[in-house]
Amino acid sequence: MVRPLRSNFERGSTRWAVRHAQWSAMGIAEADFDKPKIAIVNTSSQLSVCFQHLDGIARRVSDAIRATGGLPFEVRTAAPSDFVTSAGRQGRYLMPTRDLIVNDIEVQIEGAELDGMLLLSSCDKTTPAHLMAAARLDVPSLILACGYQLGRQCGEHHVDIEEVYKAVGTVKAGQMSIEGLEGMCRVAIDGPGVCAGLATANSMHCLAEALGMTLPGNGPIRADGPRLHELAAQAGARIVEMVSEDLRPRAILTPGAFRNAVRFAVATGCSVNVMRHLIATAIEAECNVDVIEEFERAADQVPLLTRIRPNGPHRIEEFEAAGGCRAVMARLGTLIDGEVRTVSGHSVAEVLARAPDIDANIIRPLDDPFAHEPGLMIIRGSLAPDGALVKLAAVPQGIRRFRGEARVFEDEAVAIQGLESHTVEAGQVIVLRMLGPKGGPGTVFAASFMAALVGAGLGSDVAVVTDGELSGLNSGITIGQVMPEAAEGGPLAAVRDGDVIEIDLTARRIELEVDAGEIARRLEGFTPPQPKGPFGWLHLYGQLVQPLSRGAVLGARSVSTTPALTPRIVRRS
Repeated sequence: MVRPLRSNFERGSTRWAVRHAQWSAMGIAEADFDKPKIAIVNTSSQLSVCFQHLDGIARRVSDAIRATGGLPFEVRTAAPSDFVTSAGRQGRYLMPTRDLIVNDIEVQIEGAELDGMLLLSSCDKTTPAHLMAAARLDVPSLILACGYQLGRQCGEHHVDIEEVYKAVGTVKAGQMSIEGLEGMCRVAIDGPGVCAGLATANSMHCLAEALGMTLPGNGPIRADGPRLHELAAQAGARIVEMVSEDLRPRAILTPGAFRNAVRFAVATGCSVNVMRHLIATAIEAECNVDVIEEFERAADQVPLLTRIRPNGPHRIEEFEAAGGCRAVMARLGTLIDGEVRTVSGHSVAEVLARAPDIDANIIRPLDDPFAHEPGLMIIRGSLAPDGALVKLAAVPQGIRRFRGEARVFEDEAVAIQGLESHTVEAGQVIVLRMLGPKGGPGTVFAASFMAALVGAGLGSDVAVVTDGELSGLNSGITIGQVMPEAAEGGPLAAVRDGDVIEIDLTARRIELEVDAGEIARRLEGFTPPQPKGPFGWLHLYGQLVQPLSRGAVLGARSVSTTPALTPRIVRRS
C-alpha cells in the first residue's frame, strides 16, 4: 500500500486547480504531479567561495530524486558567510541569519506542504539552521554537508584561511608587511567549500553525521570532489525512500543522538560554537535532553583523540582520509549509543560496523589518546555561573592556569587597536563583552581579535573572556560563550579594568576575584543596552532572542512542550 502524500490535494479542489495550472505552465508533466515532492534547500550564493559549488551539487541531487521517482523543487535561502557577511555591523548579522534561514525554510516547505527536504549545508550557520528546521518541521529530511576547501603553498609554507586570519595580527604588530599578507591572500584558498580545519563549519558537518542526519562518510568531505558528487546522488535517492518510509527527524534526534554528538565534539575539540547549535536543535526537536549537562559529563569520560588544525598539526584532509566522523565514533566504542537510528535506515551500530580503516596517527585509540583531557569543555565560577566554553585542545600546551588583571572592551575594533598601541599587554585578561545575542543585538564578532592576538605572538600570554562570536579557527587561552552574557546582567557586566580574573582549566573554574557583595552592588539597577542602529532585522532579533543557555533560539516556548528549554545546571564543586 502506498502511503498518502500530504502534497497530493483533492482533485477538483481550489488548491489542486491552482497548483495544476502553475506547474503545467512550468512544463512539469502531469504524470509527475502525484510523485513525492522534495525540496532541495540550496544556500547558493556568489558572495562567498563557501557556496560556489552548490548549484552543481543541487543538479546532481535533483537528477537522483527524479530517477528514484520523486519530483524535486529547488528553493533558495539566505547564505551567510562568516568571512563575508561579518563585514556589516561588526558581524552582528551572522548569528541572526541562522534563525532567519530556519524560518525561511518553514515558510517554503510548510507553506507549499512538500513531502520531504534535502538540505545542502555549507558555511557555519547553514548546517545548524538546517538541523533546526528539520527538527522543527519533522518532515523526512536529510542533510548533505557540501565540504571543505584546501589551502596552497606560499613559498616554502602551506597557507590556508587560518594562516591569513592570524597574519592580520602579525601585520598589526609590525612583524609582517601588507604586501606579505596580500601574497598569502592570493593562494590561501584552493577551490570551493568551507574553511580548512576543524572550525565551526567542518565541526557542524561532522556533528550532523554524528547526530545521524547525514549519510555515512559525509563529515568531513572535500568540496566538489568525486566522493561528494557520489554521496549527493546517494542522498537524492535516499530522501525519496525516506518519504516512502516516513522516516522523520524526531525519530533520529533522540537524547542518545545528542549524547553521541557531544561526545564526538569533546573527543575532537570541535568549535566552541557547537554547543549553542546543539541546544537550539534539541529545542526545535522538543527533545528532553540537557546538552549542557551532557558536555559536563563527557568531559569526565572522553579524552582528546585527534589534533586537527587549529588544535594541532593535522589538516582536515588528513582527518577525512583517516576515517573522519565514523572513525572517531568507532574509537569511542561503548561511549556511543549504537541503537540510535540514522537517515541511512541503519542504526549507528550498523553504520560503525562498516567504518573504514582508521589511521592511528591521526585518530588515536580511546586507551592511548593525544591527551587525557577533553578537547572541549564547560567551566564555571563567579564570572560564568551558568557556564562558559573552552576549546582546551587549542589552548597552548602547559597552560592550564592563568591569572591577570582585566582590560575591558565593548568593541572588537577598539581591542584590535590596543594591539597596535600596545595597551593590550602580556599578562592581561581581555574582557570582550556586550557582544552576545542580546548585547549586539546579534552576536558580535570577537574572533578577529583572538586571531590577531595569536598573530601578534601573544596567544600564550594574554587570555580572552567573551560573550561574543568566536571562530572555530581560534586558538589561544580563550573562554567563550560566557553565560549569562553581559547584556543579561551576568557577572561579566560587573568587571572593571584592573579587576583580577583567575582561570583554572584543570579545576574547570573561572573566578572574578571581587567580593560577591561588590559584584551585586555593581549590577544594581543594571538595564540591558538598547538595540543599536535603525529598526530592521537586528532590532527584531534583539527583541526575540533567548539566552545562550537556550541556544539563542527565537521566541518563548512552553516549558511543558520543550523540556530542553530549561537545562538542569550542574555546578562542579
